[in-house]
Amino acid sequence: MRILGIDPGYAIVGYGVLEFDNMRFKVINYGAITTNPETPFDKRLSEIYGDMCSVLEMFKPDCVSIEKLYFNTNITTGIDVAQARGVIMLAAAQRDIPVFEYTPLQVKVAVTGYGRAEKRQMQEMTKNILRLKEIPKPDDTADALAIAICHGHTGGSKLSEIMRENKAQR
Repeated sequence: MRILGIDPGYAIVGYGVLEFDNMRFKVINYGAITTNPETPFDKRLSEIYGDMCSVLEMFKPDCVSIEKLYFNTNITTGIDVAQARGVIMLAAAQRDIPVFEYTPLQVKVAVTGYGRAEKRQMQEMTKNILRLKEIPKPDDTADALAIAICHGHTGGSKLSEIMRENKAQR
């Protein structure tokens, strides 16, 4: 299974492409889509959409795993990130690529086994699981790889398959 993990944003969208087979991960590629803060917001969304379409075409993932949005203090930033998530999810939907959403807590538990893991712990575990020499930069890229790992550990399970079937029957 080829998984595209995405850490959404409007300044930086981290992405990581992993092959997952028989409980083993292989890194295909990772990087970041960036936009210039001086560019009008609608143009930034268009750039994210276009670049995401290119990533999807280039790597042809079987699924997309993306961080579920939650915000507690800065609602304006949250709304802007939600709009970026929307164009990312649209790009996947137009290609009939299933999208799976995970909360930060789910990602932390899947990667470290501990829901209150610190960012540095997450980055180190991501590096170790993927057998990388160093932590990927920028941080958004490391986060995207962690989201892809989360899907590999949870999205491919029998329980997950049953839950998807039940949801489709509703």
